Amino acid sequence: MTIGPVRAAGSFRQIVEDAVSSAIVSGEFPPGTMLTAPTLAVRFDVSPTPVREALLNLEKRGLVEIARNKGFRVTEVGEQDLAEIVQIRQWLEAPAVRTLAGAIGETTLAELRTEAEAIVSGAAAADLRTYLSADTSFHLHLLSLTGNDRLVALVGDLRQQTRLVGLAGMLGTAELAASSAEHLTLLDLLAAGDGAAAEELMRRHIGHVTGWWSGRPER
Repeated sequence: MTIGPVRAAGSFRQIVEDAVSSAIVSGEFPPGTMLTAPTLAVRFDVSPTPVREALLNLEKRGLVEIARNKGFRVTEVGEQDLAEIVQIRQWLEAPAVRTLAGAIGETTLAELRTEAEAIVSGAAAADLRTYLSADTSFHLHLLSLTGNDRLVALVGDLRQQTRLVGLAGMLGTAELAASSAEHLTLLDLLAAGDGAAAEELMRRHIGHVTGWWSGRPER
């Protein structure tokens, strides 16, 4: 469960925004769900003010829309839009990781491995917030090694537009465990200098967005 009392230190608004964002992306809050600041404030055990600020930021990001006199409605990303997002990410990320094969230092590989292990742990613990946060950190960290800041920003934006509506229902499944472990396999391929295999794995991994993570079977 992503939504619960806020106990961590830091900005309540940011913590709430991250949690609600994760719940929307993972499908815990499916398209059409109505969200209100007072109701979420009770669930987070905080005042309505940081919740309202978080919802307004999510509205700017396109994850919710204002429903007059009702609150905020979770927006929907159509199947065609999602397919296009996946295709663009495959075009951008798969060739990019190929260029990194055999070129990542041991210290950086260790850092990436820690992030990859956090993805695996988040999935195993059914902690969607940790899973999605670690997954984003890993992918953007890896892309940052290309030295292309525009690539990192573009992929980050595409990830924010993505919906993984079947992800919440995948908790505890073999498919989620397998997709999580792919991050560690990718690092092994990069360390071994196998760029072709790393590129193919990344292309297949991103394809889970319209497959497993959208509740559809894959071959």
